[in-house]
Amino acid sequence: MRTKSTKQNKINVVTLGCSKNVYDSEVLMGQLKANNKNVVHEDENDDGNIVVINTCGFIGKAKEESINTILHYAHKKENGEVDKVFVTGCLSERYKPDLEKEIPDVDAYFGTHDLPNLLKVLEADYKHELLGERLTTTPKHYAYLKIAEGCDRPCSFCAIPLMRGKHVSTPIEKLVEEADILAKKGIKELILIAQDLTYYGLDIYKKRALADLLLALVKVEGIEWIRLHYAFPTGFPLDVLEVMKNEPKICNYLDIPLQHINTEILKSMRRGTTHEKTVGLIEKFREAVPEMAIRTTLIVGYPGETDEIFEELKDWVKATRFDRLGAFAYSHEENTHAASLIDDVPEEVKEKRVSEIMEIQSQISFELNQEKVGKTFKCIFDRKEGNYFFGRTEFDSPDVDNDVIVDAREHYVQLGQFVDVKITEAGDFDLQGEPVAVL
Repeated sequence: MRTKSTKQNKINVVTLGCSKNVYDSEVLMGQLKANNKNVVHEDENDDGNIVVINTCGFIGKAKEESINTILHYAHKKENGEVDKVFVTGCLSERYKPDLEKEIPDVDAYFGTHDLPNLLKVLEADYKHELLGERLTTTPKHYAYLKIAEGCDRPCSFCAIPLMRGKHVSTPIEKLVEEADILAKKGIKELILIAQDLTYYGLDIYKKRALADLLLALVKVEGIEWIRLHYAFPTGFPLDVLEVMKNEPKICNYLDIPLQHINTEILKSMRRGTTHEKTVGLIEKFREAVPEMAIRTTLIVGYPGETDEIFEELKDWVKATRFDRLGAFAYSHEENTHAASLIDDVPEEVKEKRVSEIMEIQSQISFELNQEKVGKTFKCIFDRKEGNYFFGRTEFDSPDVDNDVIVDAREHYVQLGQFVDVKITEAGDFDLQGEPVAVL
């Protein structure tokens, strides 16, 4: 029979998955802190007696990580190392009945829209007045700003609408207020996130209003960089390019998951575009903002992807020369449109194709980075590890893109500080440089 732990009453929030989950965990923690609860995020000593796991349910590997984490803390509860385990987030939203049956040691499961109920079991009140009051878990100089929840896109491979619901935009005035709160806390860089940035405003303003939002956010004093993540290609509002070109606070950077280039695959994916339209869109980006760094993600091994189609994908990646690119093996997801298709590309072929795409991208990235040697870039520094400071240019997002590395044995830079750095060496995915001026 398990015994109650002797630990101090502390809530440990564990976050899995994407930046949207990070944001949701920060909102949860802000609410708990406002209720005078002792709350920590992914405590290094793992000494919280109450654990809240914010899960991801996007693809197979993410689901496996979430389930293993739940089992880990359920085992700790059984051994008396923690008192209560609660699970929330996308996996819980999608598979709650199955999880309750298979892992009954969890005290309760909550979905993506159950924050008030989750707070209630944690003996906290949901405070509606806490707009923008989050307990941020990122470094003190940047933060995610979620501008919308849910997604209306019908992509065949994606279960996000099943887990997050329909697209709901947050009004501009509320986002400006939240950005102002963050800026007053020292945040200098906002990373705009949503399932689909380009759909922003259609539900509340009856038009695509991302450009309007950006024009409002650049007026927030203290914010110096605004970065765009997760734009959908179909219906991309081209007026955003004009704002990016004319407003120095908007980073010349766009994360736009294109997923594939073959027209038949795109049609099956229900992406609403073609090979020709995709090529034309990238051309418009580069014509309007020549300095723009474009990050994309691709899915390989989608049902029906023949060797010939994959060659078309490789040729396009070589020709387009994306600044940043990630590739993922297709994962069959229950209750999605693509789940009715035959998953006809063997797993070993999928992984081989992922490696081939990333090898091509590695060479492209190396060549593009070599062009930066001898040039000076405005950088912000996120962290120090061992003898090195790690920073980023405006063309790099945290965790997924290039680092700018400065030798701490020879130079000092302040974390969260903007510094001009002259690039002295470059590899596939990292730059090395020397600070020349503090900004």
